[in-house]
Amino acid sequence: MDSRLIQAFSHWFTIGANLLLIIGVVFFIKLPKGKRANIQYWLPFLILTFTVSHENFGAYTNYNFEFKKAVNAYLGNTEYPQFNLWLFNITRRQVGVILYLLLIKSWLQPDHKKYINWMIYGFIVVAIVLQISSIEPLYFNQPIIFAIGANLILIGSGLYFIGMITHDQFLESNPLRLVSFWQMSIIMFTFSLNYISSVALLYLYAVNPVLGKALQQTSSVMWLCTLVVLIVTIASPLFPRIFQKEPSYGTD
Repeated sequence: MDSRLIQAFSHWFTIGANLLLIIGVVFFIKLPKGKRANIQYWLPFLILTFTVSHENFGAYTNYNFEFKKAVNAYLGNTEYPQFNLWLFNITRRQVGVILYLLLIKSWLQPDHKKYINWMIYGFIVVAIVLQISSIEPLYFNQPIIFAIGANLILIGSGLYFIGMITHDQFLESNPLRLVSFWQMSIIMFTFSLNYISSVALLYLYAVNPVLGKALQQTSSVMWLCTLVVLIVTIASPLFPRIFQKEPSYGTD
């Protein structure tokens, strides 16, 4: 087997993500049919699958330089053909943000869900305008789009916690036994850390490369932790003694 191919797929993050996907598939298959049809379980599985798939595709583009070069050239990037930022921007900073907003929406009280809809529509419009106008090309770093997406995630998470401290059934529950609490906490922390990392990373690499690399690795660990929480969400109905049933708002 090609040693370059093995090297491309041997990064610890890629290996860890693939192992987590296998575990997630096993738990999802074990869910009752009714649970697999519930958005609170199939959407985490979709996000898990999507994340691992694009990470593997990213590894493949690092192996197949000619393919990566061709895509960059098609997008207008002939100066830096070695980068695959276009893939990162599409998957994690755009589609990923939308998927996580939909996941947050699935846990919100009905009168808050409309705010998530507005956020998604607005985010899509802004991202398209910024890219079509070449303010933030698809193949370069996109700090504005990422900042908007990260802040929308934080706002959406805030809506969840507002519901938690104002809704009677949430107040009667133990949040440490609610899978939604852990899910929202990890998502909020991961996007916050990644936002801070994206702002400070270039500066840290310039003045303290060791600290910059450590921050980037910490960010990768948090993404894996997010995938773990998605798996816990999928598996939670199989462990009723550990996790409480999520409080219901009565209507959806």
